[in-house]
Amino acid sequence: MICVASVSKYLLLSLQKFRNMKKLLATLFIFVAFFAKSQNFEYQVLFEGIGDNREYFSEKALPQTILGSRGAFEIGVEKEGHRFRGGLSQLLEFGSDIDYHKPKLTLYYQYSDKNKDFLFGAFPRRGRIDFPLAMLTDTLLYYRPNIEGLFGEIRWDWGHQNGFVDWVSRQTENKRENFTAGFSGEIFYKNLFFHNYVLMFHDAGPAIDIPGDHIKDYLGYAVQAGVKTNPGSPFSGYIKAGVLSSSFRERSVTNGFQTTTSFFAETKGKYKNIGIKSVLSSGAGHKFKSGDLFYRVKNYWRTDAIWYFINHERVSGTFNLSFHLIDWKDLDQQQQLSIIYIFGK
Repeated sequence: MICVASVSKYLLLSLQKFRNMKKLLATLFIFVAFFAKSQNFEYQVLFEGIGDNREYFSEKALPQTILGSRGAFEIGVEKEGHRFRGGLSQLLEFGSDIDYHKPKLTLYYQYSDKNKDFLFGAFPRRGRIDFPLAMLTDTLLYYRPNIEGLFGEIRWDWGHQNGFVDWVSRQTENKRENFTAGFSGEIFYKNLFFHNYVLMFHDAGPAIDIPGDHIKDYLGYAVQAGVKTNPGSPFSGYIKAGVLSSSFRERSVTNGFQTTTSFFAETKGKYKNIGIKSVLSSGAGHKFKSGDLFYRVKNYWRTDAIWYFINHERVSGTFNLSFHLIDWKDLDQQQQLSIIYIFGK
């Protein structure tokens, strides 16, 4: 009798919750429909094909093959520069089950005008965060496609400056508290330009102390000056050089920050659908939390031969053949294929 009564009570509560949920959803749909009627409805759909084969034998970075596809969508409304959007982003990594990677929620507010942008929420990283791979590696685009925090940018006729905070992990009894913050920008005059990047990663422990574990802080910056080709030239490109610096401390372990600085240069050129890009860091290894591991060696030179095999208004396709020269003695190589299709209104 007790079991029957308990089951009946549970079913009645479940039914009541279902009825309340139906009322809530109905109210929400009516509100959204009314709100959207007076706004500009927007949507965006993205497909991304990922092919990344890393033939690494030097043991300085992880050899692996990453193959997969990403589907993402956003829907929302906009009025007078104010935008609200929501959606999902899902990575299917070939060779794994469909639920191996959890869907990433996209949900953010954005304000935009001619001179500034502000975003708050969970929004796409691509097209907004552009740091050297030494500081933020490209696999973040595969496995952490959204920034979860805020982003702001101010633009002038002679340049721009932006900043972001990405809340990586919320502290629980077992999970660490992590966040990344950074600034980047450009100042230019005719063909001359100056780039700046500043990045910080804070790595705190879980609420329950782990013996021997300490708070870690990663800081770094890069500054480069350069010159680029004239607009409209059949050959486009640039060359820039400066310094890359990183600092790391483990509280109660290291004697303050351990800082290293290296010469940091980059050149890139493109003619029609063929390009080349080369990056050099020489003089010291660096320790960025989410940076490419190759930059931890003293001397690292990467050169990419690039084929832009799809050039369409909505679709871009590139193939990179990359060579990694490590401390002037070891040579690793990599092939990357990327297809990105975006449409919407």
